[in-house]
Amino acid sequence: MTRLDPAWLDAQYNNRARIAEHAQIFERWSNASALAREQSDCALDLPYGSGPNETLDVFRTDRPDAPVFVFIHGGYWRAMDKRDVSFTAPALADAGALVIVPNYALCPAATIEQITLQLVKALAWTHRHAREHGGDPGRIVVGGHSAGGHLAAMLLNCQWPGVAGDLPASLVKSALSISGLFELEPIRHTPFLAPDLRLTAASAKRLSPALMPAPRGTLAALVGGDESEEFLRQNTLIRRAWGHAAVPVCEAIPGTNHLTVLHDLADAGSRLHRVARGLLGLAGGETR
Repeated sequence: MTRLDPAWLDAQYNNRARIAEHAQIFERWSNASALAREQSDCALDLPYGSGPNETLDVFRTDRPDAPVFVFIHGGYWRAMDKRDVSFTAPALADAGALVIVPNYALCPAATIEQITLQLVKALAWTHRHAREHGGDPGRIVVGGHSAGGHLAAMLLNCQWPGVAGDLPASLVKSALSISGLFELEPIRHTPFLAPDLRLTAASAKRLSPALMPAPRGTLAALVGGDESEEFLRQNTLIRRAWGHAAVPVCEAIPGTNHLTVLHDLADAGSRLHRVARGLLGLAGGETR
């Protein structure tokens, strides 16, 4: 871990302050996401539980028995909504994936641990209901951006048979983390985040994927090449912690920042999109 100077941490992790055009980018996401929901074969706001924000959107594909991509939005566990990232679904659905985008409760009303358990429920729902929407429950990949990238790594390490007897140990075959957070101790000391996240030394340790054993499955970890030192460090940290076998892809995408890197997931010609396709076992994918 690097320095814990509060002002330095705010400068490292406050991406809205770092990206002058963030408002325009979010507007672009909103418009593209509304269009995606309007033009896709989708089922919106399906409940995966009875708790706060426990709903998800399903974007179907024409491919039968399609691999399933569950994508988790970011927002530092305290902001944003599944509707903000619908724009990531069409390109993957066109490639042959069933795409599921869950919501979850937000801090400070919920803790990061409670949010993680909500996403466990969302993945259990996905395994049980994928076939109803044309998906193969034996081929589930989970992805996420920023805080969603942290949650994707957590789900890759979940002990699924301990959640419910009908869930296989390999429920999540692999994961894609885009600008993910794998060590939460610096976040605990970051002033603009700390009051909402309410992390303690113990919870930050317990919820840090980099401090967990390497999972059975594989993680692809990508980050924007123009992101802060800390986000670049977080990305390389998970490769050091879990090893090359568990993290075969660990790289920075040139010319992208913490927000624009997500555009590559929706771009069928990009390296990031091809990595997602590779994890899903789709044509044109890359796994290394």
